[in-house]
Amino acid sequence: MPDSSPRLAYHALGAILACVVVNFLLRTFVKIGGPIASLLFATLIAIGMAFAFHWQAHRGPTPSERRGLVARYALGLGALYTALLVMMENQSTHGLVGLLVFFLHYACYPAMAWIALAPRWFKS
Repeated sequence: MPDSSPRLAYHALGAILACVVVNFLLRTFVKIGGPIASLLFATLIAIGMAFAFHWQAHRGPTPSERRGLVARYALGLGALYTALLVMMENQSTHGLVGLLVFFLHYACYPAMAWIALAPRWFKS
């Protein structure tokens, strides 16, 4: 019988690692960039997270699991994005619009995870 209580931290950590690897590889070597790329990467990673959860638990996440998984994912990515922002600001300061664009690049990842883990995508 499959484990009915998946380890949410492992799913979140896997998604964070996927985010780092996908962004590094595609933005560095393939030269894909911009907000559309962030939205595409966020969508692909969120779908992968939903498939991994379903594959491991053989069901969709409960509302509390969904909140917990997206919260862990958002906090982990938020820490990485904050570190990246600090490094960027040390090189040169950015205005309010630049910070807003940076935040929007980050925000699409937890937003797409929230959408991908919605109950409507999983069979009952």
